[in-house]
Amino acid sequence: MSTRANLEHKLPIAKADLIAGMAKGMAVLESFDTERQRLNASLAAEKAGITRAAARRHLLTLAALGYLETDGSYYWLSSKVLRFSGTYLSSARFPRAVQPTLNRLAAQTQESFSAVVLDGSEVVIVARSGNDWRSSASGKAQVLAYGLHLGARLPAHATSTGRVLLAGLSAADLSEWIGKHPLRRLTAATITDTTMLLRRIDEARQQDYSLANQEHELGVQALAVPLRNARGQVVGALNVVAAPHRWSQDDFLHTFLPVLQDAAQELRALV
Repeated sequence: MSTRANLEHKLPIAKADLIAGMAKGMAVLESFDTERQRLNASLAAEKAGITRAAARRHLLTLAALGYLETDGSYYWLSSKVLRFSGTYLSSARFPRAVQPTLNRLAAQTQESFSAVVLDGSEVVIVARSGNDWRSSASGKAQVLAYGLHLGARLPAHATSTGRVLLAGLSAADLSEWIGKHPLRRLTAATITDTTMLLRRIDEARQQDYSLANQEHELGVQALAVPLRNARGQVVGALNVVAAPHRWSQDDFLHTFLPVLQDAAQELRALV
């Protein structure tokens, strides 16, 4: 499906009001990710679903505006794109509302907490605490997990937060999501079977939490609960991550589920 068709499907907007050039430019900008950090016109065209000629013009324009850097053949994101995320994080209500709670939980437990929202096939970390550094058995400091920084995008199907957010969708929206997004394997524990994933999402809906053990990254387990607003709508997810060698799965669940549930209840009037 083309970029324009995708937008028309998602947004309640008349064709006459849709600026196709802007849509294509944003599609090119969104084509850059951790797997494809540098793109040429052909790769950008393939990822954005537009012609190579159009992709080339958009790449040149974005580079001229300072959002991309280039060596003449390949393009990559410049630091200017952080203006968008920085403005969102400083002005949006949700990250500002949850940040003090995340800081308090991290200080009390010495573990790492995040608040996450769903965006297409991925979850996005929009607020987080610290406590990423742990002592290994050798006494040397080591990073707990890779890719859990602010703004990180993780595959929803392989995360605890993704499952509680998918559990908050309507049956029709969930069915559409399942049909649209492939279940990519990241570790041996990643769920790639649709029936199994739907079962886990249903469990998350019934239990009001989800536990994922090394499904996104080896050496990382995560527990998540939904964050609801005052009307009961799921607007995000709150999670804690820890190393399996430090916590058994049962101890991790029994220790941190009440902590997350209490925090989610406190935040209900704020998010």
